[in-house]
Amino acid sequence: MLKELQESYGKVFEEDLINEIIQVGTIKEVPEGFKLIEIGDYIKSMPLLISGAIKVLREDSDGDELLLYYLERGETCSLTMTCCMGDSKSEIRAIAETDTKLIMIPVAKMEEWTAKYKSWRNFVFDSYHTRLNELLNTLDTIAFSKMDERLIAYLKEKARVNKSNSVQNTHQEIAYELHSSRVVISRLLKKLERMGKIELHRNYLKIISL
Repeated sequence: MLKELQESYGKVFEEDLINEIIQVGTIKEVPEGFKLIEIGDYIKSMPLLISGAIKVLREDSDGDELLLYYLERGETCSLTMTCCMGDSKSEIRAIAETDTKLIMIPVAKMEEWTAKYKSWRNFVFDSYHTRLNELLNTLDTIAFSKMDERLIAYLKEKARVNKSNSVQNTHQEIAYELHSSRVVISRLLKKLERMGKIELHRNYLKIISL
């Protein structure tokens, strides 16, 4: 655990904090598609990502999802922090985008470390700042961008997070995450294919040039 922690967080946390994380943290490895947090759950521990990626989604009253942002190595979820600190139910759903390794930190340690370690306080504040910017970007995209622009941005980000030019999602799954309909997404994907920007295959697509 020490080597992985140092590689992911060694430039962020001081040595004493790294040692405490090793003492109280629990390694958790989850496969792609694993649901880490469900809406309505009480969160008892906070994840620090060692490898992989997690997608964070919101759900409306009709059960439709909207992708908010991705979490990657060296990051954590500020919305999870908020629920932990307030002992409130989760308002987000977190699913492993790829095979992911995390260190789960007990909630009780969060407040203690905030008072004890400057690096932890900075990490928490930076996490809030980063997630807020991503949420604002998502809001701006929904409010001001056309669906074809949103789709292209989504595919680019998906490819970056997965480090692959293949997007392993059905049209319906993409529609869910963009809070759109399968018909609209299928039409736009076919348009991108005609333009030579992607190749469509059964249950996945390949990015050529976006």
